[in-house]
Amino acid sequence: MAALLDNASIEFDVSSTYGSLLFSQITTAEIYAPLQDYERLKSLSPADGQAILDAILEIWPPRAHNMEITTVVYRLDPSSLEGSAHDNAQLLQQIDSLRNLMIAVSTGGPRIDSVNAEYRSGYDNVDQRLRELELRNPNPYRDLWDWYGKWSSGDLPTYRSRREYIRGLFAPLEVRLREGPFGRGAEVFEEPTGWSRVDRALGEMCKRLEEATSEEQFQAVGLICRESMISLAKTVYEPDRHVPTDGTTPSASDAKRMLDAYLAVELSGRTHEAARKHAKAALDLANNLQHRRTATFREAALCAEATSSVVNLIAIVSGQRDPGASGG
Repeated sequence: MAALLDNASIEFDVSSTYGSLLFSQITTAEIYAPLQDYERLKSLSPADGQAILDAILEIWPPRAHNMEITTVVYRLDPSSLEGSAHDNAQLLQQIDSLRNLMIAVSTGGPRIDSVNAEYRSGYDNVDQRLRELELRNPNPYRDLWDWYGKWSSGDLPTYRSRREYIRGLFAPLEVRLREGPFGRGAEVFEEPTGWSRVDRALGEMCKRLEEATSEEQFQAVGLICRESMISLAKTVYEPDRHVPTDGTTPSASDAKRMLDAYLAVELSGRTHEAARKHAKAALDLANNLQHRRTATFREAALCAEATSSVVNLIAIVSGQRDPGASGG
């Protein structure tokens, strides 16, 4: 355990009694460690934590200074993140360039042949970097002519729809890169759903949750979760096909009733009973949390996780996650 201190620095939170150094007491030792060591230190058992404290006492004998160390806390050394933050900033710039080229050629900008070589080179650089980071590349278009095939198929008939599609395509990845090592954990599906409004809302949800520190900001996460669910419901709900189970026609903002009806139809039958129950449980949790005044991080995080779960479940059921599905 003591080896974890090799690359760490130690600072002490000193409290002084009677205004004299003679009675000074060190109550807390703060260990600033690089990211990898910091993650290991945070997960130490109480016994291992005591071993760290014993190591500190050997390195810095407190009795010689009338000092006593009673608590150890672990801090991330910010300087250990500078390199990765710089790398991510460069990657975000490269992604931004790809996005701008894709939007430009599909909205009356330069001809594809004049910028395709630049695009393909940029794509390869981004793809390689994402592989190194073990992140999936959400952009399936290795060539601008591939992108042309998507927008000219009739799926994206307007300039606005093309801009929204491209922004939604990259939004979750950009949020993940900006979050750095404190982003959300690995997921089965890291790529966007292909539903641009839903993807943008989820990207904003993750960003707000990462930045939130006050009650009002945690409550705002719940509001964005609610908007995500409404966008999802409007995307998949078909009134003629998905008849509400209670016979009540849902309003334009009644995501719960629309998605309940969707699941009842698309996951009907005994063979889908377990999947239907799981999906409805996630939907109920998300709906419940969204209507609370989610004033803590845990409540806001639960709401975000439940909302993401519902989106992915619906995307799977709809076929949006099938291999080769292009979304739109």
